[in-house]
Amino acid sequence: MDGRRRRFGEGPNPYELTDESPVYVISVAAQLSGLHPQTLRQYDRLGLVSPDRTAGRGRRYSARDIQLLRQVTQLSQDEGVNLAGIKRIIELENQVAALQERIAELQGAVEGAATAMRQREAAVHASYRRDLVPYQDVQQASALVVWRPRRDQER
Repeated sequence: MDGRRRRFGEGPNPYELTDESPVYVISVAAQLSGLHPQTLRQYDRLGLVSPDRTAGRGRRYSARDIQLLRQVTQLSQDEGVNLAGIKRIIELENQVAALQERIAELQGAVEGAATAMRQREAAVHASYRRDLVPYQDVQQASALVVWRPRRDQER
């Protein structure tokens, strides 16, 4: 994607559910992630997990958000990372993902340019004249040429 979350109803098929589709209310997201709903609200305030909002400002979590909540839990409980550290880790992971996506785009552009260059090069080679040029063996001549300046140039 282009760095922003795709909302339900956007894109080529508005009814297609993806990992980014916000479908879970906070109580279901809390159950799926194993956290208390108040913890989810706190994580939202801290910017660790930012669920989409409905028109009435209710939170809607996606499968990706649930996965992220589980990752936050694992980092804080199993690894002992504080919430500020977790937020930084998430930001850096998002940056890496965006950069990898950009690298893939640039590699595609480079490959496209290389293909176009090869096609142009082939077109130039195809435009060369292919006339046969007879080969003439050049014989070494043994003629001697003597140059003498004219008298009026001697002065």
